[in-house]
Amino acid sequence: MRKMLTTLVCLALAQVGTLVHADEAPAETPLTTFPYTPSLDTAAMDRTADPCVDFYQYACGGWMKNNPIPADQSSWDVYGKLYQDNQRFLWGILDGLAKNTDGRSATQQKIGDYFAACTNEPAVDKLGIAPMQPYLDQIDALKSKNDLPALLAQLHLNGVGAYFGFGSNQDFADSSQVIAFVGAGGLGLPDRDYYFKQDAKSKALRMKYVQHVARMLELSGETPAAARAGALHVMALETSLAGATLTRVELRDPYKLFHKMDAKALQALTPDFDFGAYFKQTGVGEPGIVNVSEPGFMKELAKRFKRDSLADIKTYLRWHVVHASANLLSKNLADANFDFYGKTLQGVPQQQPRWKKCVQMVDSQLGEALGQEFVARAFSPKLKDDTLHMTQLIEQSMEKDIKDLTWMSEETKARALEKLHGLANKIGYPDKWRDYSSVDIKRDDFFGNAQRANAFEIKRQLAKIGKPVDHGEWEMTPPTVNAYYSAQMNDINFPAGILQPPLYDAKMDAAPNYGDTGSTIGHELTHAFDDEGRQYDAKGNLRDWWTKKDAAAFKERAQCVVDQYAKYTAVDELKVNSKLTQGEDIADLGGIILAWMAWKSDTAGQQLEARDGLSPEQRFFVGYAQWSCSNVRPETARLRALTDPHSPAKYRVNGLVVNMPEFEQAFSCKKGQPMVSENRCRVW
Repeated sequence: MRKMLTTLVCLALAQVGTLVHADEAPAETPLTTFPYTPSLDTAAMDRTADPCVDFYQYACGGWMKNNPIPADQSSWDVYGKLYQDNQRFLWGILDGLAKNTDGRSATQQKIGDYFAACTNEPAVDKLGIAPMQPYLDQIDALKSKNDLPALLAQLHLNGVGAYFGFGSNQDFADSSQVIAFVGAGGLGLPDRDYYFKQDAKSKALRMKYVQHVARMLELSGETPAAARAGALHVMALETSLAGATLTRVELRDPYKLFHKMDAKALQALTPDFDFGAYFKQTGVGEPGIVNVSEPGFMKELAKRFKRDSLADIKTYLRWHVVHASANLLSKNLADANFDFYGKTLQGVPQQQPRWKKCVQMVDSQLGEALGQEFVARAFSPKLKDDTLHMTQLIEQSMEKDIKDLTWMSEETKARALEKLHGLANKIGYPDKWRDYSSVDIKRDDFFGNAQRANAFEIKRQLAKIGKPVDHGEWEMTPPTVNAYYSAQMNDINFPAGILQPPLYDAKMDAAPNYGDTGSTIGHELTHAFDDEGRQYDAKGNLRDWWTKKDAAAFKERAQCVVDQYAKYTAVDELKVNSKLTQGEDIADLGGIILAWMAWKSDTAGQQLEARDGLSPEQRFFVGYAQWSCSNVRPETARLRALTDPHSPAKYRVNGLVVNMPEFEQAFSCKKGQPMVSENRCRVW
């Protein structure tokens, strides 16, 4: 993904952010049209900087100076600004449908009434923790460990992410079929490494996490003493589960996640947890073959089921219910949740206005219903055709690139071209919209709406088990400001939300559009052939189609990228984890190279002119760089350094241009300057 799959389902009820309250009313107003920002903004540049010394500063210095991070954001960038513009546009749609109820379609009723219920803060506050109480009562009523599987299934169906995840995904060995997946889960911190790092900041954060868990348990009705003791148990349990969880780098290797077994073999991993009872309660019944993504985790989980007392199990479940539900409940719980996950973890001083979070929740839970309204107003057939034309030219460039490779054999080239030609392009929105008619949305039941919408999506995912794959399905909603490549689907997906100015600008010349959107298309296309994507064949099956010699040649070129980014500092003492980021780094580099090739092909024979004191070639590179203009809070930078597979924004610009002789020529850079590398990397 340009900014940031499996469909392992154990969703939190509302982990899309933290809601705020009426005394923090936003200055923004709903939008009926998008504000225009050009895809190449000369005001965003810092022309006092030397592009051959620090190209990121040259392209983005003005933007960084003039765009401080808003108080309710953990970072602020060009993508984030467009995302907020999209939110304000969706706010206008939802506000209208919430207030003007006459003549609404059934779909419009659902998203309008959901938004109305979400924004009715006095009603939410009045209920306190009452909407969550049935979950807590179910936990309190647990009489023995034998009853845990059925209860946990109920909690999972309602989005409580305790212990492990259960869901569906394409079979790694046969991508045409969907099978059941069981995977690791149950952690309250963002990553397993948070439980083990021994630096002072990590130790302090763990202490604050324990305090947060205790606070939330107390708000759920526990006595202070019981809450403190419970929080220590939660930390001990989650630490043991984290220790059995694969690292983020290990998770990049699909073979480490590929462990198909029947229900009997799964049961043998956790002899004291009845998976038959669990599956029955989820409605799946007998799932047949199950892929257990992390068997070692399940073995550790089995030890915890045997070792922990019933009281300890109840405490852990209670914590995860409160954790999953906090953002749907009254001010005291929402505030407490934000204090840790917003202020402490990401350094955000102020909560977002409620309208933003309500827009996010509608998009998250009824996304294709809201997407229909967005597309009808903001995405023209011409925009779709123009994007498809650009995509096809970039794919043609990839074909030429593969054919011209000197390090790859003809045998492997044939398989690579087969995969390229089998790739599907999805642009804008699905051909068939999702049917939400079974989701009951009430104007006066915010918690219930979220619960029912969440259960609808989880059951929809589980219903896929044992069935053929639907290749028309999307993993992102149409308003999303992002894009992705799916290795098992072998498709690239560009929602309508990312195809708006300043990312795609129909008013602008081709150079910055190819630099920006063209590079994004090339980025997603290159993911099909990065260190992870290259392991899947044209049909999306996990299969080695490389000769040994060609695989070794690929790894040698990929290692050049890994070594380059390992030298960069992410924040404080933390270096970029280039083994984690290598897929995105390879995709960034391949994307800009392919975009350059396609731009040159599309404008061949044209007399291109300089604009704004920039040559066409310079406009291409500045257009590329400006998508990445960004400011980030130190706490968030630290979080990303540990968890994000993308390198920091500066290196997603400077780390590429040092590898491109075209950049050196465009800006007349000289050997020895920082933006000219002696050891250039190139994979594709």
